Amino acid sequence: MPSKVYFVNLRSRSPKENKISKIRKLYEAAGFDEFVTEKDLTAIKLHFGERGNDSYISPVFVRQVVDKLKAKGAKPFLTDTNTLYSGSRHNAVDHLVTALEHGFDFTVTGAPLIIADGLRSQNFRSVAIGQKHFAAVKLAEDIVSANSMIVMSHFKGHEMAGFGGAIKNMAMGGAPAAGKKEQHSVNIVVDPEKCVSCGKCAPVCPETAISFVAKKSSINPEKCIGCGECMTVCPVKAIGMNWGSEATSFMEKMTEYAYGVVKSLEGRIGYINFLTNITPDCDCVPWSDAPIVPDIGFLASTDPVAIDQASYDLVNKQIGLTASLLSKGHAAGEEKFDGLHPGTKGAIQLEYGEQMGMGSRAYTLIEL
Repeated sequence: MPSKVYFVNLRSRSPKENKISKIRKLYEAAGFDEFVTEKDLTAIKLHFGERGNDSYISPVFVRQVVDKLKAKGAKPFLTDTNTLYSGSRHNAVDHLVTALEHGFDFTVTGAPLIIADGLRSQNFRSVAIGQKHFAAVKLAEDIVSANSMIVMSHFKGHEMAGFGGAIKNMAMGGAPAAGKKEQHSVNIVVDPEKCVSCGKCAPVCPETAISFVAKKSSINPEKCIGCGECMTVCPVKAIGMNWGSEATSFMEKMTEYAYGVVKSLEGRIGYINFLTNITPDCDCVPWSDAPIVPDIGFLASTDPVAIDQASYDLVNKQIGLTASLLSKGHAAGEEKFDGLHPGTKGAIQLEYGEQMGMGSRAYTLIEL
């Protein structure tokens, strides 16, 4: 049976049709109040954006969900986990400072901030899932300890996953550093023929795994943790994983981690995807490139697979913007994310998620 995915476009000619009103309508239509109860400690899973990035979800939009939860008597808090790579969110202190700099302050959002895996990413719990790659996954304690959760995701491209939505938000965003390492356990290599010796990769490596041999970048496989940050900064795409043999494994591992979050809070999670500022990269990078398609709208569902499938389909239906990183697939209906990051296999997270019983790729899109 198809899952219900609710959709609002961005047209507005009155206060009743503005974006904040539409977010509230989505919340109500998707029935989130049916699984949120009074006094729930409700996590709002977000990505606060790396310092220098500006395409993360607006704190003003987050406030609408906070207010709806409070009206039900719940106690919402905003949360994310620390990053595996070095940057402005590598520990809880820097992470909180970055979140505040980006406007996720109590006076704006009405909710406190909690970094779910603790000061140094050591606050986590093992959750049994019994799947192909993992018998159990390591998840942030303050996410799986919540009574309910709303996952608010900025849908966009991703260097390794093809695209990121609700599934990726839960998978990487729900895991401590140790869990992120398990998902990223792939070999990243440099093509010396493409390398231009610019030196941009070495400074971003959190494990100092990159050196220069014969004036070419070289990655020490024994030190590399597979975070992929070097891939995001390489201007000539000389760095990558073995897409033929490892892309599928990476995607399945990531999806199993998302499954662990769903299993921990089964029946008590709602999802909102934001299809605006659809950039080529994750909000983890310290910049925001030009969007690849026009802004589309917002979606809500209680099915993470269905909402990501609907988001993926809506993006592909758009005419690609020529003044962007998109190299092919500009026509309406053509695949967009392969035109950003060739070799990635983003649809695997949808296929494998459905296979594990996390949700359905079949959906009915209901426009409000």
